[in-house]
Amino acid sequence: MSGLVICISKNSHKLRLVSNGKILITLDARFGSEFNPTREGTFKVYYKDRNHVSGLYGSKMPFSMFFSGGQAVHYSSDFHNRGWAGHSHGCVNIRDWNGITYLWNHSPVGTKVVVYR
Repeated sequence: MSGLVICISKNSHKLRLVSNGKILITLDARFGSEFNPTREGTFKVYYKDRNHVSGLYGSKMPFSMFFSGGQAVHYSSDFHNRGWAGHSHGCVNIRDWNGITYLWNHSPVGTKVVVYR
């Protein structure tokens, strides 16, 4: 794809920020459970909130980039602390603070998001 795209592979557990075919950054990603799956498809970042707190769960979601309903790419302290031994409620969790900061700073509202297997 041309332009800027956040490519999220559920099989490889990776998020890649790609600009005109060039990978700018690759980050580990964790997803929702079978009961709260992360949606697959093509979306766009429609809202960003640097210091978001979930209204449903009360959890901090720094660097939230919403792409589908209440689902967002965001930093997860749980993922950072516990690794793969957990899941989100449908969001795409990132455990690298510096990496999510880079992604946030380089992904404006309107950035295409593709979530796939």
